Amino acid sequence: MALQVGDKIPKFLAKDSFGNDFDSTSVVGKKPIVFYFYPKDNTPSCTAQACSFRDQYEDFKDMGAEVIGISSDSIASHEKFIQKYNLPFILLSDSDKKIRNLFGVKANLFGLIPGRVTYVVDKNGIIQLIFDSLTATDHIPKALESIKKMIA
Repeated sequence: MALQVGDKIPKFLAKDSFGNDFDSTSVVGKKPIVFYFYPKDNTPSCTAQACSFRDQYEDFKDMGAEVIGISSDSIASHEKFIQKYNLPFILLSDSDKKIRNLFGVKANLFGLIPGRVTYVVDKNGIIQLIFDSLTATDHIPKALESIKKMIA
């Protein structure tokens, strides 16, 4: 069953781009978070999306929010992606697709491409926005707008 607006983010564990253990409870319930699921490192749309989040990252931080990207790429792939594009936020490796399945992120284009879905979560860990669109750069303004409404 896919997560819905109003649901609490479930606890999950993953490895970040540096091979460190990431526990969702270290951030969920403490500050607003943007979790964005994307198909693959270093592809044109995913790179545009990551760089757009990078370019607006200070706006998210200024509002007390954190941005976390999630894909099934390896830790090594994430590390190179971060270095190549100077990404200031965490990327999580979901190689077994456990997190994607926990959130209920569906594949697109007849199941061929992992879904591109953004979840905006308030400081209590409750989902306030789910934005599902293949148009990569549309996710950033939607997430910013949602965070602004939460802190207003």
